Amino acid sequence: MKRVSVFCGSRDGLKPAYMAAADAMGRALLERKIGLVYGGGGVGMMGRISETVKARGGEVIGVIPNALLAREGGRVELAELRIVRSMHERKAMMVEISDGFIALPGGFGTFEEFCEIVTWAQLGLHSKPVGLLNIEGYFDPLVLQFDRAVSEGFAHADNRGLILHESDSGRLLDLMESYEPPAVEQWIDPDES
Repeated sequence: MKRVSVFCGSRDGLKPAYMAAADAMGRALLERKIGLVYGGGGVGMMGRISETVKARGGEVIGVIPNALLAREGGRVELAELRIVRSMHERKAMMVEISDGFIALPGGFGTFEEFCEIVTWAQLGLHSKPVGLLNIEGYFDPLVLQFDRAVSEGFAHADNRGLILHESDSGRLLDLMESYEPPAVEQWIDPDES
């Protein structure tokens, strides 16, 4: 993996473990010489992970919609900040330039970005690894919901394998680097998405 997109909160969260996880993920990316692609903001967990990677000379690419530049403190000092028109364009660009995707704790935007990336994998639009860094059980209810979608017949068991999850940055990256995507039927031509 050359680059990984990280989705995470534009806030710190209430537990110090969340910001510590952003630092740890940044250091884990640096150790493996993996570049960071992220939402381009300078606040919350987004700001922390980008600062961790940038301060130690790692590659950081921010992708931010113009409308969020001021609200999320767009990191204009980054060597590469790509300003796009919409959230959809942001995700499409992140998919194009990344070799995998990780969600750290965050709010509705993080959930939406993560679930759309998983859906694109399910539809066969990409075959890149998608992981949750599950800090202090933050994503436990979401992982249970994914399992329930399978047990209730709303998701295919093979597609459940599209989502990796771990509580340690290094172990999650290990899973991602050894990821073999399940065979999924391509439902949509990428040009039609």
